[in-house]
Amino acid sequence: MATTNGHTNGHTTTMPPSASYTRFSDIPPTIDIPVRGEDTEANEAVNLDLTELMDETDELCDLLENENAAKTYWVTIALAYAKQNKIDIAIDILKKGLSALSKVGDGGQRGREDRLSVLAAICWLYLLKCRRAPRVKPTQPLPEGQQEEKTKDHWLHAATSTLNEASRINPSYPPLFLARGTLYLLRSSLQPSKPLSASGPDHSERTETLKQAAKCFDDAYKQSSNKNLLAQLGKAKVLFSLTKYSESLAIYQQVLLLAPDLLDPDPRIGIGCCYWALNHKTLARQAWQRSLDLNPDKNIAANILLALSYLDESSSHPTTSKEFAELYKKAMTEHTQTAFKTSSHHALTCATFGSYFLLRKAWPNVERLARRAIEMTDVNAVASDGWYLLARKEHYAADSGDGTGDWGKAAEYYGKADLARGGEERGMVAAKFGGAQVKCRQGDRDGGRFRLEKLVAGGAGGVGGAVGGQQKSLEALTLLGVLYAEEVFANQIAGGKEDKSGELKKAVGLLEQVRVSWKDPKRKVSPDPAVLLNLARLYERDAPERALACLTEVEKLELADISEDDERLPDEIGDAEEEKRARRELLSPQLLNNLGTLRFEGGKFSEAREDFQTALSACVKMGERDEGIDTDGLVTSISFNLARTYEAEGLGEEAQKIYEGLLGRHPEYVDARARLAFMALQSPDSGIAKKGGEALKSLLDAEPGNLDVRALWAWHLGRTKKRTGNLNEDAEQRVYKETLQRYDKHDRYALVGMGNLHLAVAREMRGGGTDQEKERRSKTYVRAVEFFDKVLALDGTDAWAAQGMGIAVVEDKKDTSAAVQVFSKVRESLTNKGSGGGGGSGVGAGAVYLNLGHVFGEMRQWKKAVENYEKAVTASAHERRDGKPDPVVLGCLGRVWLMRGRQEKSLECFRTSLDLSRQALELQPENVNARFNVAFVQIQLATMLIPLPEAQKSVQDVEDAIRGLEEAIESFGEIAKGPQPPFPRGDLEARANMGKNTMKRQLGQALEKQVEYERKNASRLEEARRRREEEIRKREAERVRAEDERRKAEAEIKAKREEMDRENQEDIRRRLEDEKRREEADYTTDAETGEKRKRERRVREKRVKRKKKGVEDEGDTDGGVIGEGTDAEGGGKSARRSRATSGTEGTGTGTEAEGGGRRRKKRKLERKGQVGRGSKFKSSEMVEDSDEDDGAHGTQGNGTSVVGDDGEMAVDGGDEEEAVSRPARKKAARVLDDDEDEDGEVPMAVDGEE
Repeated sequence: MATTNGHTNGHTTTMPPSASYTRFSDIPPTIDIPVRGEDTEANEAVNLDLTELMDETDELCDLLENENAAKTYWVTIALAYAKQNKIDIAIDILKKGLSALSKVGDGGQRGREDRLSVLAAICWLYLLKCRRAPRVKPTQPLPEGQQEEKTKDHWLHAATSTLNEASRINPSYPPLFLARGTLYLLRSSLQPSKPLSASGPDHSERTETLKQAAKCFDDAYKQSSNKNLLAQLGKAKVLFSLTKYSESLAIYQQVLLLAPDLLDPDPRIGIGCCYWALNHKTLARQAWQRSLDLNPDKNIAANILLALSYLDESSSHPTTSKEFAELYKKAMTEHTQTAFKTSSHHALTCATFGSYFLLRKAWPNVERLARRAIEMTDVNAVASDGWYLLARKEHYAADSGDGTGDWGKAAEYYGKADLARGGEERGMVAAKFGGAQVKCRQGDRDGGRFRLEKLVAGGAGGVGGAVGGQQKSLEALTLLGVLYAEEVFANQIAGGKEDKSGELKKAVGLLEQVRVSWKDPKRKVSPDPAVLLNLARLYERDAPERALACLTEVEKLELADISEDDERLPDEIGDAEEEKRARRELLSPQLLNNLGTLRFEGGKFSEAREDFQTALSACVKMGERDEGIDTDGLVTSISFNLARTYEAEGLGEEAQKIYEGLLGRHPEYVDARARLAFMALQSPDSGIAKKGGEALKSLLDAEPGNLDVRALWAWHLGRTKKRTGNLNEDAEQRVYKETLQRYDKHDRYALVGMGNLHLAVAREMRGGGTDQEKERRSKTYVRAVEFFDKVLALDGTDAWAAQGMGIAVVEDKKDTSAAVQVFSKVRESLTNKGSGGGGGSGVGAGAVYLNLGHVFGEMRQWKKAVENYEKAVTASAHERRDGKPDPVVLGCLGRVWLMRGRQEKSLECFRTSLDLSRQALELQPENVNARFNVAFVQIQLATMLIPLPEAQKSVQDVEDAIRGLEEAIESFGEIAKGPQPPFPRGDLEARANMGKNTMKRQLGQALEKQVEYERKNASRLEEARRRREEEIRKREAERVRAEDERRKAEAEIKAKREEMDRENQEDIRRRLEDEKRREEADYTTDAETGEKRKRERRVREKRVKRKKKGVEDEGDTDGGVIGEGTDAEGGGKSARRSRATSGTEGTGTGTEAEGGGRRRKKRKLERKGQVGRGSKFKSSEMVEDSDEDDGAHGTQGNGTSVVGDDGEMAVDGGDEEEAVSRPARKKAARVLDDDEDEDGEVPMAVDGEE
């Protein structure tokens, strides 16, 4: 007889404590099949070895059918085949057994149960086949002789049909609930997930199927009286699929608690998966490791899950680190390879191993493993990983350009990988990112950007995760930022007029998010130099300081990548500075050149020079390492930049040598020729300057279409031309006009130059002429505004054009408020670099402050004008190569001080103006305008000083004015004789003659008056000075006296405080002594132990007055003596004790009365109202205490009340302290009983004062 095949699912009534949970553990090694012999009474048996079963089962089945074998034999033999992984044979045996049992014709209860058992077994084997069947039909060729496998869907239909047949026999058969739940669970794995929506519950087909599976598992669990652990495991898996990880974890833990020996299936695997989903990755790894420790053989799930956990940890380390190598090796060699050797068809193992071959670019292995993962899995996420592997394989192959890859297939596979995980807002981030990459590679940048924007907006986590995490994908942010940046760069290169400020802002924002994430210790992301290089290029125009910071960070990263034992480093290196220089020479020359350029623009010329020199050395070493690299272009550009740096540092000879060297190698190098001509034009030697002009003219003839050369030639003409009011005769204007008409009508330099020329011409026109002249002047301003407006239409950030607009507004319309607004906006948005325009270089902040100073000067807001002019002076000193302020700006500052002095009649303002004008003349001693300004201020100072009252000037001021006037007269004469005077010669000569004839004489008279005034006032001044000194002496003496009094008062206070301190110390000492005496009085020495202890106090008795019997009259006695043994009659009121005095307390037992030695005490007694009626004096009568009745009444023990002979009650009155604390009361006199003062105390009854 065969043993039962384990406990029937759902029918166990007890759980044996030592039950084995190994799959097929109850299948016996042999089984005896009973057969009928010739003698019907004697049965024989056929012994069948279940460990060695043959594939041919016809004879065995015939035997079972002929002998009418019970259901148990059919099921046991079938499961023995299933144990040996011969599932198809097992199913065939069960089907034959079902047919044999049906032929028996037992339609009773036993027959139905037998058929149900067989059908249930068939259903479970179908479900097992479903688990092992491919998800889709295999695409790879099958080995020769192997039949095509059926898909999961086929086996699910077969299981459903069998389950329905069993349900028709008995739908409440307990094992069917568990089978139906497993069927629903497997069916849900083939159904797609619903895209995550913002609102509303999930009613997708997959979710509903999972809910039905949960209900079936609950029913199976209830039918088993809450003992079916497999039903609990199924419910936990359903909850996990519904993303209810905490509830699933609780059930897994409950199963593990009830069955700690359960290893197949192992609840520890589910516990680890729940912990992983809850982001407790350490606990998850511990659970999986425990499962592997308990079941090290053929534990595929634990091995592959541990491998994935180590791969996840390795992703948080740089790929070049030692930690990454160790973790990756452990994941692949120790766990993934072990799992693959156990089963080469396990889907998750194939997907994980495929990623390894993807890095090795072993495309056939990737194809095979990815297809196997897709076909064999029943988990959508694993299928998604398989499709992703195929997509990456096609992506890499297509990117290599060898023709083996297909961008279309890559996009298709990325889409399938994303769809397998839910697609839309859910899905796989890596697949979405890959799809965006493919779009960009196919030329559809808009489509790629659209996908990336959706990915970034969804808040995706890492590239390998799912959408919806809190952290955004850094890869998506980087690629999207680069796409926006490339759009900006393309527009800049093409010189487009489109406004790309929005794209620029987006690119900077995205790339800065990536940059900030590098500082997050949780992400452990290494900085990407490509991100920094793109940011530097984006910042180059508007924020050069940030661009320099980005490139400096790139430099640090590249230096860190150079190892100590790099073979490119020299064998012998000196100090740290030399080592740093040697390492920098190994950097990219382009990086060093860009660093030098940004530092040059920022005025850091020494650092820029070092960068350019190092870049040249790097080019030389690069050429030595690889002769095939052409470094001539790099060397030419870097050498030119180095020469510009020498030029900015004032090293003209060094710069000239480099320019000449460049022209020796490249005679056609226009920029080098232009710089040499410019340096010659800047020379103070007129001969060299003339040669420079000729060289520039020849360069213009050779390169007439070069806009930079034309701009430089126009600048030269503007410096050397003769002023004219006719624009058509202006040589500079002709150059600008030719540039706009023949070469480039949108050349901003020429347009701004034309606007400036029109401003200058309009400014020279006098505004007080005829109406026609005013109209012509206004039209000239309008024409200038038109040029500036066209420039702003081409480039809204052109500061030169914006300032030209402001100047035209304030000069033509006198609208100073509008001009202030324009200049203020330019000042706020302008960097020190500027944005180009007329003048040959970018406008600096100094120009804006200069124009603001002009406007505030026109508005007569002197303080603001001076403030802006001073800022302009400081800015010009920074912008100039020699570090000195611009003399023109100094002249403007002197002019505003002169205007302020005129208005305020301030001699100090005139002096400041004269000082600034002289500083400007010192910077350009040959400048006629600067010399005229000094002379003009001197004349104005003398003119203001003449009528000034004597009290507001001094002899020295007048003498200085006379000397200045003589210098001004001389200067006017020389300027008038010069070749190009700033004003008509007649006007200058007339002003000089007025100074000689009139002002000089007036100043002489003013000097005489000033001398006489100061002589007359000398005595008064001396007296005032003496009085002032006397007053100062008195104040000093008063101060000294007050200081002495203050010190004396402080000394007295200090002495008083010291005396108080001494008294306090003495008081403290006395108190301590008193404390010591009280302590000695309160403590005594124990005679037995010798220790100190506190003295005991006896409680004094408190008594109540007793009434005497027979005393009823009130008021019979108004006073007098009360005899012994009698009481005073007081209207029946209780006697009250007056304030008690301290004394020796008795015990209140009457022992002292019995002794007879008690001393009599006398008391003063007084009746109430006695003094008022008879006399104002108290009674002098004395009452002697009697001790005859001392023992008659009393208290027992410690004040307890007892009843005396007369029946009255004596009440305990409390201790002595309570008696002392009571205040004395004014009460009528009373007679005290003898018993009241047994302890020797004599309380007084007082009515008034004692």
